Amino acid sequence: MGIESLLVFIIIGAIAGWLAGLIVSGFGFGLLGNIVVGIIGAFIAGWLLPRLGFAIGGGILASIINATIGAVILLVLVKVLKRA
Repeated sequence: MGIESLLVFIIIGAIAGWLAGLIVSGFGFGLLGNIVVGIIGAFIAGWLLPRLGFAIGGGILASIINATIGAVILLVLVKVLKRA
């Protein structure tokens, strides 16, 4: 993995984490937290969505959408577990 790929990975994670924080109200982790949430969300979506039969496509926008969906799932799970 080159430095450019790593940089794109971090930027996509930051955007996805920020968007997920806006969608799931009550969550804001700052830049580093958003990157982590976005990257974990990308792994969740990369594992879950193909098993459910969803395919968004390729490219940066599709990666952001996938990572955002996964990050929203992660934040909703965290919210549910905090209430329990």
